[in-house]
Amino acid sequence: MEQNTLFFFNEHPEAIPLYEAFEARLLAELEGVVIQPQKSQITLKNRRVFGAVSFLAARKAKDRPDPYITITLGLNRREGSPRVDQASEPYPGRWTHHIVIGSVEEIDGELMAWVREAYDFAAGKR
Repeated sequence: MEQNTLFFFNEHPEAIPLYEAFEARLLAELEGVVIQPQKSQITLKNRRVFGAVSFLAARKAKDRPDPYITITLGLNRREGSPRVDQASEPYPGRWTHHIVIGSVEEIDGELMAWVREAYDFAAGKR
């Protein structure tokens, strides 16, 4: 893990294993992903931004696991799964989804299918 990514987790080191498991699957399953650590999130890009990892409080504190990460994905539709903590449509036909992850087991095929969908959607944007 690069230094800037480690710096992102400075306040939440207990969440590093969650991120490492997610990053490993991300890089194994998708080609050309650019991971860009920033102060408030880790941005995921191909041609365009398709997602992010952050500590966004997408659930009330009492309902959030400890540790956790929030994965944010942009899709062309609203995903109705109960795993999606928040969804909004900032632009017509572009939905932002926030998914709180509290265990490595939650980084599963369903989540990675949504990541792939967001990746493909971003790659096709003009």
